[in-house]
Amino acid sequence: MDKKKRIELFRSMNSDQRKELILKKMKAKNINIGSGVPNKSYDMESEEVSELIRIANCFPELRKRNRDEN
Repeated sequence: MDKKKRIELFRSMNSDQRKELILKKMKAKNINIGSGVPNKSYDMESEEVSELIRIANCFPELRKRNRDEN
C-alpha cells in the first residue's frame, strides 16, 4: 500500500481504531507502552499524554522537524 492510501485509511478510522492499530504495530516491534521514559506509565487512560499530544499539534514545526530527522 502506498503512502497516500495509508494516510487515507488512517484518517478514515475513528480514534479507537487508530489506537488499536498503533498498539498492534508497537506490539509487532516489541515496543511496550511507556517504555520510552523510566518511571512513567503512558497507558491509554493517561490524561498527561493526551494533553502533550494536543499541545504538540499546535506546533506543526515540531512534527516537521521530527520527520526530517528520521
